[in-house]
Parts: sequence; C-alpha cells; structure tokens
Amino acid sequence: MSGEFERTQRIAIIGGGPGGYEAALAAAQLGADVTLVERTGVGGSAVITDVVPSKSLIATADAASAIKEATDLGVQFFARGADGQPSRPEVAINLRAVNKRLLSLASQQSDDMRASLVEAGVRIIPGYGRLDGPHAVVVSTGPGGTDFDRVEADTLVVSVGAAPRELPSAKPDGERILTWTQLYDMPALPEHLIVVGSGVTGAEFASAYMNLGSKVTIVSSRDQVLPGEDPDAAAVLEGVFRRGGMKVLSKSRAQSVTREGDGVVVTLEDGRTVEGSHCLMAVGSVPNTAGIGLEEAGLQLSPSGHIRVNRVARTSVPNIYAAGDCTTFMPLASVASMQGRTAIFHAMGDVVIPIDRRLIAANIFTAPEIATVGYSEQDVTDGKILGVVHKLPLSANPRAKMMGIKDGFIKLIARRGSGTVLGGVIVAPKASELIYPIAVAVDRRLSVDQLSRAFTVYPSLTGGITDAARAMHIVDADAEAGDDA
Repeated sequence: MSGEFERTQRIAIIGGGPGGYEAALAAAQLGADVTLVERTGVGGSAVITDVVPSKSLIATADAASAIKEATDLGVQFFARGADGQPSRPEVAINLRAVNKRLLSLASQQSDDMRASLVEAGVRIIPGYGRLDGPHAVVVSTGPGGTDFDRVEADTLVVSVGAAPRELPSAKPDGERILTWTQLYDMPALPEHLIVVGSGVTGAEFASAYMNLGSKVTIVSSRDQVLPGEDPDAAAVLEGVFRRGGMKVLSKSRAQSVTREGDGVVVTLEDGRTVEGSHCLMAVGSVPNTAGIGLEEAGLQLSPSGHIRVNRVARTSVPNIYAAGDCTTFMPLASVASMQGRTAIFHAMGDVVIPIDRRLIAANIFTAPEIATVGYSEQDVTDGKILGVVHKLPLSANPRAKMMGIKDGFIKLIARRGSGTVLGGVIVAPKASELIYPIAVAVDRRLSVDQLSRAFTVYPSLTGGITDAARAMHIVDADAEAGDDA
C-alpha cells in the first residue's frame, strides 16, 4: 500500500555551471524529476568565459614557451632566406586564431554537457531564475524581466556562480580596460599589458601573456605575487616572472585606471603612474546572489553576499542547497562539481561523505604550475599540526634535467612520529597532474614510508615524490631520536 503514496522527487536547479550540471546529472541518475534553469548556456561562465577558455589560452602560451626554450635542448629552428642563408624565424602569435579556437572549444564543451543532460532526461529552461519562497523557482526573460515559467520543487539547488569584481575608479570598457571575461575580444596581442591584482587569476594571465610575447607589468599590493599561497612557490614564480622580463610592482596598490587614447594609465596610491596598452583588472569576484530571492526565502548570506553552506552544501533552509563560487566554500570548479553531487546525494538519501577542505587539491596554471593539497608548511610553523617538512628541488630530478626544467620543487608535509602524509606542494610543469599521488596519500592517510614503497618509473618527475618521501623517513627517525633524547 505504501507504493501508492510514493512520488518522484522534484528538483529545480538555478545555474548550469559545474555545480548545477553535476547536481542535475546526479539527480537524474537517481530517478528525480529534474529542471535546470540557465541563462548563458550549460557549463555556465566557468565553461564559456572562464576556466575552459583561460586554460586553453594558457596551453597555447605553454606551446609558445616550449618552442622558444627548445634551443636549450639542442633544437634549433631555421628558415632559408632569399639569399639561401639560414635565418632564425620568430615565434608569432595569431591572437584572433587563438581566441577563435578557445571560444570554439568552450562552445563545444557546453554543447557536450547539454547533450549529456538531455540524454539523462533533464528539462532545461533558458532564462533567469529566482526563488519564489523555499519551494519554487520563477524563470524570467532577464533581470526584472517578464516571468514566463514557474517550477515547483521539493529540493532546490542554487549554483549561480560569480562575476568579476569591478572598481568605480577602474571601470572596464571592454577594449582597453578589461575583466578576464573580456580578454578574448582582443584582435591582437597587447603590446603592454598591465595586470592589477597578483592573486591566482592575475598571476595566471600575467604568465600566459608574458609567454605569448607581450610586455607585462603586474601590480601587487603585497610583498610578492600569490599572497596566501606557499611562500616558496610564490618566490619561484616571481623569479620566473622577473627573469622573463615581467615588471613586478610589489607593495603597490592601484588607485585608479583611466583610458588615454589608445592606451591606459594606472595610477598607484603613492602617486606613481604606469602606462600601457591594456589593463586587466583581476581584483577578485562577487557572487551573483543579488536580487534572486535568496534572503526572502530564508537563506543566510555572508557580508560579501556568498551563501552560507555546510559540508554537504546545505543552506540554512533545509530543502535548499547551494554549490560553487556563490557559496562560502572554496571557489574551484572541482569543488563546485563535488558540492553539486554531494547536495543531491544528501537530499535524496544516498551515501554522503561531507566535503573536507583539507582533501581538496588545487592548482594555479602559471608556468610553472603550482599545485597544493592538505596542510601547509605555515600550518606547521603556526603549531596547528605537529609536522615535519621536506622540500626537494626539481633540479635534482634526472627527468627534469633531461627536459631542461630548472625551476620548481616537491614539498611534503607529514605528521611527526607517525609519518602520515598531511599535505604537499608541487611547483613544476603539469603540477596539476603530479599532485594526484600526494592527494591520494592525504585522503587515504598513507605514511611517507607507504608512499615511498610505491614503484615509480625511472626516470620520471613522479620519482621526485618517492624521493622526498624516502628522505622524510630519515628526517622522521632523527626527529623521534631527538625527542627521546
């Protein structure tokens, strides 16, 4: 008789970025009636204007850099001139072609994601969604536009993302003063790009355009680039920047950015000015949470407008969840995806493992890349954990020598006594791939001895991880001997 009262759970999702997409897919796979409301296209800004195009641009910059550095490996490029004599060709960047390719890749990825949702049975409504209480979503033609649909739901997921932060004294015009979503409209490589902001976004684009051939100046309000990241990693990257010809203005805060003819002028708080052809404003982002009925539905927001969520992505309203950059959790696409899945599993009574921030692997796509997971060396210094740290320069790795890699390192953090791997940092080409064994070790609570016993190929960059783990066995033994003494 109980079957007569069963009905399919109705789930409505606002925002089709990584969080909303994964939530919709998981809900459909679990048999829910799923509706997704998305205003820009499946994949959201992460796929269409942010992660996919930016990392595609960085891949192009890496290719250009590899060509330039090939001479260090004995590879030389020459072309025959009219006189029959060899001449060295220049590496040229066709930015129109580059931008066309990366925007095409973004569109293709969005189409593939949409096809996956349609195949899974998800109903997709294009438009602007807002909450109408805790159990309904109203869809309109635009902000404040005419309503044309209403979706009743048992569970709601908000995944509306974030947008580039704009300063009143540096308003983007889409031509010379730009946000990172507007870079792909540039017809040619900027002659001199000034990057305001030295966080992850600023550092990534500064690195990319430097390697593409632009003159770059980065304005950093802190002592060095990437404040808040591993200081050793930031120091390596800043050294690479300076060696590559980039001008790094440390302890410098931009007061205003103005357009002057075919260029820009950045005025610093101390009165100095910097002139360039273009300026990228990379001063953070703001969540897209205003005016969509969140507070009226009872959701708690932080002072910055982010949605407060717990470790299963649940908000202060029991049947409403939130995922991605609009939440108080870490602003990473991988985290948004995990939050989306976790929210649905929790809402539908499936097995749920609450998200642990310490298990999240993150990567900065500069050249070299910087990947991190788990506790940091600063946590050891501050006494948050009783740990030991070992750093192995990448220049000592045989595979790195063969590849001509001079910059970078592998750093492991382990618990004193047990040797349990608690964290790690890798600065290297493709660090985003190399961090995975350390992420597994942190997740599975492996010891440095267990990590060192795994076979790695010789020669390989991953061999540096086991080398560091073996070295920590000695360090740990000495530490224990010292404690006993």
